Amino acid sequence: MSGWLLEPVYWNWWLLGVVLLGIEAIVPGFFLLWLGIAALLVGLLLVAIPGLPWTWQVLLFAVLAVGSITVWRWRLRHYPTRTEDPLLNRRGHQYVGRLFTLDAPAINGYGKIRVDDSTWKVAVEQDYPAGTQLRIIGVNGVILQGVAEEADQP
Repeated sequence: MSGWLLEPVYWNWWLLGVVLLGIEAIVPGFFLLWLGIAALLVGLLLVAIPGLPWTWQVLLFAVLAVGSITVWRWRLRHYPTRTEDPLLNRRGHQYVGRLFTLDAPAINGYGKIRVDDSTWKVAVEQDYPAGTQLRIIGVNGVILQGVAEEADQP
C-alpha cells in the first residue's frame, strides 16, 4: 500500500498506539489509553488481514475507540472503584456532621467559618451572631451548608 509511513502497514497503527499510550503516561487523563489500545488492535488485525483497505482500518479504529470508552464508562457506572477513603478528594464533604464556630456574623444567609488553616463560606437559614455553633449538614459546590446547634438545656 503506497503512501504509508512504514511497511508493513500494521507498524503505522502500532506506532500510533505506542505514541498515544506514551502521551497518556505523560499527561494522564485516562482517555488516550483507549485510543492507543484501539490503534494497537487495528495493527494486530492487519497482521491477520494485510490487504484491509485504509477506509476499513479507520472505521475499525473509530468503532474500537468509541466502543472501548463506552464499555469502560458502563463498567465504572455499574462497578465503581472501591476505596478506603472515598472522601479523599472531596474536602468539603469531610466536614459534614462536624461542629464549627462562626468567625463573623452570618448576614443574608451566609457566614464564614475557620477550618484548620482555611476559611469556608457557609450557608445558613437565618442570620446568626459571631460565635454561633454550626453543624455542617451538606455541601453545595464550595459552600458548606450549616444549621445552628442548639445549646443543651438542663
